[in-house]
Amino acid sequence: MNDQRPVVVLVHGAFADASSWNGVVERLLERSIDVVAVANPLRSLTTDAAYVRDVIAGIGRPVLLVAHSYGGMVITEAAAQNGNVVGLVYVDAFAPDHGENAFQLSVKFPGSTLGDALNAYPVAGGNELAIRQDLFHQQFAADVPAAEAALMAATQRPATEAALTEGLPTEIPAWKSLPSWFVFSDGDRNIPVELHRFLSERAGAKGSKEIAGASHALSVSEPSAVTATILEALGN
Repeated sequence: MNDQRPVVVLVHGAFADASSWNGVVERLLERSIDVVAVANPLRSLTTDAAYVRDVIAGIGRPVLLVAHSYGGMVITEAAAQNGNVVGLVYVDAFAPDHGENAFQLSVKFPGSTLGDALNAYPVAGGNELAIRQDLFHQQFAADVPAAEAALMAATQRPATEAALTEGLPTEIPAWKSLPSWFVFSDGDRNIPVELHRFLSERAGAKGSKEIAGASHALSVSEPSAVTATILEALGN
């Protein structure tokens, strides 16, 4: 690994897995940028953030945290008062304040159709949520080829209801003390674009880019745009 630059740590959100970053990882590796795509447990905000903090500690170098969707909740908590984190990149992601949760934020502005696309079923410790496979393409990844979207639907990582309804524990979210960058889609059906704009402005983002016509699965459909924002955050 190149010890002169931060490691880029990618954190996926609900209904995805670490492979959703493949296109971004490929582009970063082409530039010899060290990168790790974390397997986000999606069990609870508190434990998910603790896991990411442990990953950061294990890397033992400064990191740039990059998150998609619910992953934004996780990095906002994991980076709070964490001296190893140099910046935050939100990719169609939540950037919550203290006490805010993913479900609450998703309905702050009209436009999300996620609630009607979810299946819920009991698992040990509570309920688990997944997007119906017959609705996944249009809901999550409308600008991704149908065959690829079908694979994403079949391999999606469900999230617990507890994770998506837990408020941000830290009283000082990381974006209040760290530089942040936002890249988001105007065709996001999970998180309304009005919310992305609001969160970016509230965080005082150093960079904010809106991608026309893109879906929620921005790292899959527009990996070059996502990579460009990461490079901007790295100062490249």
